[in-house]
Amino acid sequence: MAPAVLASRIQLPESGREALLVTLNRPEKKNCFNAQVCHELATIFHDAADEIEGYDRAPPGADDDADELQKLAAIIFTGGGKSFCAGADLSAPPNPLHASSDLPHHLRWNNPVHQMGRVGVPIVGALRGHVITGGFELALACDILLGDATTTFRDTHVKFGLAPCWGLSQKLSRRIGPGRAKIVSFTARPVRAAAAHEWGLLDELVADGNSRSDGGPTNPVVDRAIELADAIAANNPLMVRRYKRAMVEGGNIDKGLQRERELGLAHYLEVVGDGQTFEGAKEFILDDGRPRSQSKIAVQRCGAHPSI
Repeated sequence: MAPAVLASRIQLPESGREALLVTLNRPEKKNCFNAQVCHELATIFHDAADEIEGYDRAPPGADDDADELQKLAAIIFTGGGKSFCAGADLSAPPNPLHASSDLPHHLRWNNPVHQMGRVGVPIVGALRGHVITGGFELALACDILLGDATTTFRDTHVKFGLAPCWGLSQKLSRRIGPGRAKIVSFTARPVRAAAAHEWGLLDELVADGNSRSDGGPTNPVVDRAIELADAIAANNPLMVRRYKRAMVEGGNIDKGLQRERELGLAHYLEVVGDGQTFEGAKEFILDDGRPRSQSKIAVQRCGAHPSI
């Protein structure tokens, strides 16, 4: 069986430094995550964060080859196949009480978003296709988001009576403004790539690419993420890390994230015992007769209202 999450170091061509490429590898399930995927992601990002913290603990001049010891310049987070991540795997969803827990061992082993928040180098999200609910929260844990014409965001928490626990209630409004964030989350409608780019949810919209010269497939969004990682790597590594820290700590949302987890835990403690927590979502997905041409959130132009 293929690993559910792939992690590999790639050498950046211009700078000679490295990026860590993290790939969700369940394309047959649109990269939906279960408990094992959460654990593997949390471990990968935890280990990367620890490595980068080690760079900062090294005393100045401790090694003449300090640059060699600080190879990791950025992380690229993507999904294999046509989707980034369509949320939780409803056939085997992770325990929502663990996802919403503030207990140290749950933050360490079950909460990849918390571990992503510890990473001291830029995380570039290379997004294609579905970016839904929990997958939306994984994307918002990145520093920079790239997408293409297929990229579609959707927050379905309210549609199925689920509580956000990985930051969506706090982070989305900081990217696109509180009013638009409320439209996205309260309507549970899809946000297509053009609107996402205009609103600032996608930082870059990457054009379609062609096949490689060897005839194999290419992923232009990942290719662009590698270019950005290489441009970042060309700069002073200590200052990049300190600049990111200043940006993150200057807009500190730790209290908001903690409050979101508290509300999520309270919600799941109330409803999880009925055995129906994910049933509405399962029924919706398995209903072949449901309308497929659902309304979407479109770009607002010339005073017209978005189509929702």
